[in-house]
Amino acid sequence: MKFTFRTFVFQKSTIMAKDITTLDDIKLLVNTFYGRVQQDELIGPIFNEKIQNRWDEHLAKMYTFWQTVLLDDHTYFGRPFPPHAQLPVESQHFNRWLAIFNQTVDELFEGEKAEEAKWRGSQMAKMFLSKIEYFRDLNQKPPF
Repeated sequence: MKFTFRTFVFQKSTIMAKDITTLDDIKLLVNTFYGRVQQDELIGPIFNEKIQNRWDEHLAKMYTFWQTVLLDDHTYFGRPFPPHAQLPVESQHFNRWLAIFNQTVDELFEGEKAEEAKWRGSQMAKMFLSKIEYFRDLNQKPPF
């Protein structure tokens, strides 16, 4: 008997990835992203130290945050900056966070909401870093 195997090569443009449209998509993004964050040599130790054994709680909060931001389902009612205000982070940490986030989005999704997620992630990173540096420059703790 003779078997013939064919090799198929797919380019990203020929197979359209799904956009972020459901809570299950948000959960996939958040779980994949934070799984990578936990293993990252630069930012993993910071997250793991801060969150410790509360990862399930953190992930649930991130589901509602991104569900509110991307899907307009208003399920998040927190203040995202205060938990980050005292972290020992610099621009390189935010750059790594954003690189992992963008890579995760690009690998899993494609479309308008995926692009919006990356843009919003970038804006949050800039704003958080700016606020952290502002309070450090004043040598003050944030008022919350």
